[in-house]
Amino acid sequence: MIKKTTMAYTAGALLAAALLLTWAFAPRPMDVQTAQARLGRFEAAIEEDGRTRLRERYLVSAPLAGRLRRIELHEGDRVQAGAVLAMLDPVLPPMLDERTLREQQSQLEIARANVQRAGARAARAAVARLQAAHDASRSAELAQQGFVAMTRLESDRLALAAAEREVDAAESERLVAVHGVEQARAALAAVRQPTPGRAFTLRAPVAGTVLRVAQESEASVATGAPLMELGDVRELEIVAELLTADALQAAPGSRVLIERWGGEGVLEGRVRRVEPAAFTKVSALGVEEQRVRVLIDLVALERAPARWRLLGDGFRVGVRIITVSEEQAVVVPVSAVFPSVDDGGAGAAVMVVEDGRAQLRRVDLGARNGSQAWLRGGLAAGATVIVYPPPALQPGQRVRGKAG
Repeated sequence: MIKKTTMAYTAGALLAAALLLTWAFAPRPMDVQTAQARLGRFEAAIEEDGRTRLRERYLVSAPLAGRLRRIELHEGDRVQAGAVLAMLDPVLPPMLDERTLREQQSQLEIARANVQRAGARAARAAVARLQAAHDASRSAELAQQGFVAMTRLESDRLALAAAEREVDAAESERLVAVHGVEQARAALAAVRQPTPGRAFTLRAPVAGTVLRVAQESEASVATGAPLMELGDVRELEIVAELLTADALQAAPGSRVLIERWGGEGVLEGRVRRVEPAAFTKVSALGVEEQRVRVLIDLVALERAPARWRLLGDGFRVGVRIITVSEEQAVVVPVSAVFPSVDDGGAGAAVMVVEDGRAQLRRVDLGARNGSQAWLRGGLAAGATVIVYPPPALQPGQRVRGKAG
């Protein structure tokens, strides 16, 4: 008869063996990389190369046919409004006919029309500045009471700065138009009553820098011949050529960060206009792309480094156009979000770790950038998500997380 102690030992050994086999063949927790969903600032942007250009450039041409004296100005020279640019000696003998007289009269009428148009633009710019000032003041009051986010207040302040620059540009255009009337009137007087030996003085319409001298040496020039280009290098804008799909997101008024401009710090800008017509451009890989020009104004220059004034016409810069900006957003690593299978990939989902097991959670994806994804719903801050979830990972499976 088998002793009871032997039976007990045998049963214990069998139980231990069964437990050992169960442990040996039981599924192990899968090692995964995890991260925490957190509240923070989220921004999505379009990054592209751009180039600077003068917002307003002025082509100075000969109002009369004559003998141009040598121009002493060179590229880079600063001139003041009304400064002498060139001298024209009348052609001898002058060819006075009815056609020439009518042409000069037409030029005077065109110049007067330009003054009216510039005045209307200046009036519109003044109204826009007044509206922007009211919006900025209202946003400041609401921000103090906590009803408006600081991003809205900053956006309204940038809009006010852009409106003030628009007023300055409109006033400069009006002064140029007035100068054009004076030049046209003087040219008409010279045609009606030519004075032999008296030179016609060509003056600068605005203060600025000489960009290009088209005719430096003494020569005979015809009416309308280009002589030089003027512009204020302190009034720059940036042109970025975006893909048409990206340009639809870069609405006028969008905040822009200007980087890689050659100095330290980041300049601030604002999208002023998206041109209505696109064009075809061949990429470096030989692919035809439809692109459109986006015009960006530099703003908040009082906070910019002093070296930005070294920028000139045609300089290359990097632009980052902010399309989405949220202050208190639930963000997770972009590698944690994947298409949801339940709705055919149209939605988004994440894998979260709860009680040591992986659980599938559908989320409302707001936007994503190169490193983060903004979740508008479906997940709270503080949750643990799985980064780069393995294809073999199934909901309910045990996992062992490792913070990345």
